Amino acid sequence: MIELTDAAAGHLLDLLGEKDFSPEEKGLRLFVEKGGCAGMSYAMKIDVPGGEDAIFTNGAARVFVDAESLKYLDGCHLDYVDALNDAGFKIENPNAARSCGCGTSFEPAVAGAAPAYDPATMDGEVCGGNN
Repeated sequence: MIELTDAAAGHLLDLLGEKDFSPEEKGLRLFVEKGGCAGMSYAMKIDVPGGEDAIFTNGAARVFVDAESLKYLDGCHLDYVDALNDAGFKIENPNAARSCGCGTSFEPAVAGAAPAYDPATMDGEVCGGNN
């Protein structure tokens, strides 16, 4: 299950409206791909649902997740933040052993295994290791 906050749902509906898409027609595809400074990267795009997708909703807003990505995203909290220094969708992922400072990539947690890094020095590190 992925929790879509009211703020994320509202922003998604605004985005769809700006592009003249109906929420019945399209939604947000959330997926992961290899890459990024922590091993796996979050990716998002406006898309239509696929036949095998898990679909998560908040009101009329829908998020589509393929089965492979759901392994890494199950239990996530998807929010939208609009702050002075940053704006965008934000993912809190309980399946991440660590995340990079920009929040766009993560290292997947492996059950029963300790992460191959020192959490005291690396968790939330700025991308590329530059502070």
